[in-house]
Amino acid sequence: MAITPRNEIKTDKIYIKDVFEQWYRIPEYQRPYVWSKDEVIELLDDISYASVNTPSNDYFLGSFVYQHRKAGGEQEFIENDLLDGQQRITTIFLLFAVVRDIETNKIRKENCQKYIFQEEDKDTNTPERIRLLYKIRSEVEKFIDEYVKPENSIIDKWEDIKRIAIEDKDVSIKNMANAIVSIRTYFEDNKNIDTFFPYLLQYVLMIYVYSEQLEDAFRLFTILNDRGVKLRNSDILKAQNLQYVPDSERTKYGLQWEELESELGEEFDRFLSFIRTIVVKEKARLNLLQEFEDKIYNPKEKDKTTGKLKPALLKRGKETFDLLNKYYDHYDQLFENDNYNFTNGFEFNNMVVVMKTTLPSTDWIPPLLSYYNKFNSNRIYDFLLLLDKKFTGDWIGQLTPTERIENMNAILKGIESHKSPDDLFKTNLFDFDKVSLLKNISQKAYGRQFVKNILLKLDFLYNDNKVNKWSWFGQITIEHILPQNPKDGSQWKKDFTDTDRADLTNKIGNLILLGRGKNASQGRFDYSLKHQKYFAENINTFPNSLRVFNKYRTQWTKNELNENQKYVLDTLKAYYNIE
Repeated sequence: MAITPRNEIKTDKIYIKDVFEQWYRIPEYQRPYVWSKDEVIELLDDISYASVNTPSNDYFLGSFVYQHRKAGGEQEFIENDLLDGQQRITTIFLLFAVVRDIETNKIRKENCQKYIFQEEDKDTNTPERIRLLYKIRSEVEKFIDEYVKPENSIIDKWEDIKRIAIEDKDVSIKNMANAIVSIRTYFEDNKNIDTFFPYLLQYVLMIYVYSEQLEDAFRLFTILNDRGVKLRNSDILKAQNLQYVPDSERTKYGLQWEELESELGEEFDRFLSFIRTIVVKEKARLNLLQEFEDKIYNPKEKDKTTGKLKPALLKRGKETFDLLNKYYDHYDQLFENDNYNFTNGFEFNNMVVVMKTTLPSTDWIPPLLSYYNKFNSNRIYDFLLLLDKKFTGDWIGQLTPTERIENMNAILKGIESHKSPDDLFKTNLFDFDKVSLLKNISQKAYGRQFVKNILLKLDFLYNDNKVNKWSWFGQITIEHILPQNPKDGSQWKKDFTDTDRADLTNKIGNLILLGRGKNASQGRFDYSLKHQKYFAENINTFPNSLRVFNKYRTQWTKNELNENQKYVLDTLKAYYNIE
């Protein structure tokens, strides 16, 4: 189905094969392409899962908002300025380039090229055009012209693309190259394109919303992204459940729901997603409302052993309200109270701060809530440490988001099936790839997403935990002790060769946390002056930083750096039980 714009605001569903019959432009007010490997792989995983498990059902990819711009004046062609949806549409655009170049199916290759680029045909007066135009970002346009548009460019220039994914300074170009690498690796790792690709074109759909007037298009974008304007999932779910509550109790349960909303604010929908995960114990594949309807209240899947539809996991009405209230009490206890009695100290609360502050997702929270629901505070701090080690072990070991979610859901199932914490802890549910974790934290760490988690964890391990919830956790910056760009003639240049600095500057042993913003000029002082004038004022609340400050008072040479590198790695190996 093609879009047929008129001089009006219009919205409808559209399948991917029709999305890429149109022409799009990324306008100057748009942000860069920012999706990382995690978002790209999660998108591919979700579509792949749907293509195998629900091959006849549509998969909703999301919405996109654009201003429809007719040809005229200086504008030669009809174009659609994307206001929302750039990340998904760009990712699919890059996917077409990868499939085109790794495929042998001639028709599929031609289809992919058609969705990327229209060749000039003078016989029919067809102009040369690119489906997704980054005209206002000339460097991005050049990247697409060289590495995406030409056939076989991804194969012929593969080493260049991998290098760009690591080294390029332009955010969009670096992330596009990384997306290409991730997509190609994904499909070459035993993924069936013959199942995936037809499903992508025919069953993956989006909702488009457009207007010819920029003001109207922006207003639509705001409405779709402003939770204060549109109904939230929680509002609809509340109304659906109140219908199943007796009239005499409807007011009471309605007020309870509103109290939860008031306490949690904008986090309420996320809290509902925690409840969904605890009940279903599987990765969410649909939006929140559909998950409650199709997975919890009225399951659509059949039991593989009986062939019958699975039973409801929860009843609408009072049972749902009571479950939410119970888990809110758990949430409030674990995240808003001092919990001193758990360990006769504040270890539990301080580790929660580390996890909430630095982990890339909240997928660890449902297992923690479920554990507390079943076992109360019995060995809950031991569970929290195991949970952290498992989650960060998987994350730093570079498991995909889907794999990490599945592992957290396996722990949820383990909590349900085991009678005691001891039985649960003896399972292999908390195992992770220790070799990969150690390899990644031993190499250059600065710039990696996990570095703040590791440094804050070191502070936690050196902390006496006599204080509840460190007050500084919202004011963290990472500082190099040996600066990245020391001045010519400085003591740094005398103590470290260029080779030494290339090898050591970004390792974890050369990094500490500061409680204020960086000062580039003071950060380049020679060590004795930096120690005296810079560190002394900024590290007083960071135990690991204080340890370094107190132990290394006069110099920081290759020997001291290597000694500290070994020390922090030994500390982390002890925490992660790595021999």
